[in-house]
Amino acid sequence: MATTSSRTIWCLCSSVLLAIAAQPALAEMKLFESAQVTPAGEYTFGIEGPAVDLDGNLFVVNLGKPGTIGRLPAGSAASETFAELPQGSVGNSVRFDRDGTMFVADYKGHNIFALPKGSAEARLWFHSDEMKQPNDMTIARDGTIYASDPNWKGREGHVWRIVKVSDGSVQGQLMTAPRAMGTTNGIDLSPDGKTLYVGESNSGEIWSYSIRGTELIDAKLIKAFQPDTIDGLRTDVSGRLYVARILKGTIAIMKPNGAVQREVALKGKEPTNLAFGGDDGKTVFVTQRQGGFIEAFRTDQQGREHCLQRGRC
Repeated sequence: MATTSSRTIWCLCSSVLLAIAAQPALAEMKLFESAQVTPAGEYTFGIEGPAVDLDGNLFVVNLGKPGTIGRLPAGSAASETFAELPQGSVGNSVRFDRDGTMFVADYKGHNIFALPKGSAEARLWFHSDEMKQPNDMTIARDGTIYASDPNWKGREGHVWRIVKVSDGSVQGQLMTAPRAMGTTNGIDLSPDGKTLYVGESNSGEIWSYSIRGTELIDAKLIKAFQPDTIDGLRTDVSGRLYVARILKGTIAIMKPNGAVQREVALKGKEPTNLAFGGDDGKTVFVTQRQGGFIEAFRTDQQGREHCLQRGRC
C-alpha cells in the first residue's frame, strides 16, 4: 500500500496517445526499459495488487472506482472490469495459487476473498477482527498464504500465516518474530520457500526471516532505503528481489544480500507494486499510482510465482 498522499493531475487524452506511442510489443522491448502499457486514469489512486493468471491475464485492483478488480488481457492495451468485491470491501493485493484460484486481500473489511478459477464471484475465505488490514500477500508451494498486516497510525505491523487445514477450514495465526516490526508492506518468499522477505515502509528497511511453522526466526536486515520510499516487492527464480521505490520512480533489483544490481527507471514516480508475466515470466508489470496506469519492462529472469504456478519450479 502506498504511504504518501500527493496526487498529480494527468491529461487523459495525451496519456492515451503516449501509451499507444510508447508500447512496442512486450517481447520486443529492450531489457530494463519501461514503457506505459495502459492509458492514464484507468485506475484510482488505490491502484495495487498486480498478479498474472495461467492464461497471461493481468489483474489489478480498483479499476475506475474502489472495490473493483480490473483485468488486462494478454496483449491488450486497455483494462476491463473483471469483478466487484462485496459492498464496503476494497482490494489491495491479488495472488494466484497453483490451481488458478485468485485470492484478494481486502484491507477495509479485514478479509481475504477467494475466486475459484473461471469465476468472478468473490467468496469469503478468511476473516479476522484482529487484522488491521491485510495488505500484501505471497503464496508458498503448499498453498500457505503469508500476509503483511500494517498498522499505519501506530507505525508497526505483523505477518499472518493462513492455511487450509485437514478438515477444510481455514486458520490464520499471527506469526511470532524476534523483533518488533515496522509497517509491514511488501512481502515475498525466496525460490526455495525457506526465507520470507518483508519490507517495512516507515523505515524503508527490508528484512529476511527463516520460517519455522508459525515462527519467523533469524531476522536479518538486508537493505535500508530511505524511510517511506518502498512499497511492494517480488522475487525472481534466481532469488533477486524487485522493490517498488515509491516517490523515487524506480524498481530496485537487488541480490538476497541487499546489494543493488540496478534501478529500473519508470515512467511514473509512484510505483505501488509489481508482478511477473508474459509467456516466459520475464515481463514485469508495475502499477503506477501517479496517473493510475500500468507500465512494464523486460528482465532476464522469470518470476518465482510465475514459475511455481506453471509447475516449472
